[in-house]
Amino acid sequence: MPRRADRRGAAYHRGMSRYARSERQALADLMLALGPDAPTLNEGWVARDLAAHLVVRERRPDAAGGILLPPLRGYAERVRLRVAALPWAELVAQVRRPPVWSPLSNPLTDELVNTMEFFIHHEDVRRATPGWQPRDLPAGLHAVLWKRAAPLARLALRRFPASLLVQAPGHGEVRCGRGGEAVRLVGAPGELTLFLSGRQRAARVQLDGATATVERLRTAKLGL
Repeated sequence: MPRRADRRGAAYHRGMSRYARSERQALADLMLALGPDAPTLNEGWVARDLAAHLVVRERRPDAAGGILLPPLRGYAERVRLRVAALPWAELVAQVRRPPVWSPLSNPLTDELVNTMEFFIHHEDVRRATPGWQPRDLPAGLHAVLWKRAAPLARLALRRFPASLLVQAPGHGEVRCGRGGEAVRLVGAPGELTLFLSGRQRAARVQLDGATATVERLRTAKLGL
């Protein structure tokens, strides 16, 4: 008979959002296939560094605050480096199966906080590999990503000196920016998510506007 903790864990994973879970599993599979030294879109990080970041985010609440809070950054990085030293298969297994108690990945929060997170990091590994092509995403995942991308656009572009129209054909549009010259940013929800999270060069989007302003947007520091 399975132990009680095992039964709880199995029930937990069945209850995870299908998109958050599928992106998580696909990322774990890709990491195992490519190895710990595979490049990523995250500057200075290989796959091992990214995996350690994800493990700390979900399993080390004492250090996870350092992801956003500068005073805790040094401690968080020391913890991340210790986690990164784990055997590769063990590290990826921890990415694949987060703990039941994690405030970021339990059934109540998983879809809200992890669908976009794991989509982005899955693409961080995919798009750092030569020959990558955009995936044909399910319509439901497009819809979920647009729900996240619209408020992200308002936040990430709130200080950008232009009048920006961000459009996801078939899903919606949002106006943002500080005002000024008109710029239009068009793409599928997944591509907009990557662009707005600071991966502009890897995102396949259409940008319309003055050349200098468009180039400034392509190189701006975006994301949270």
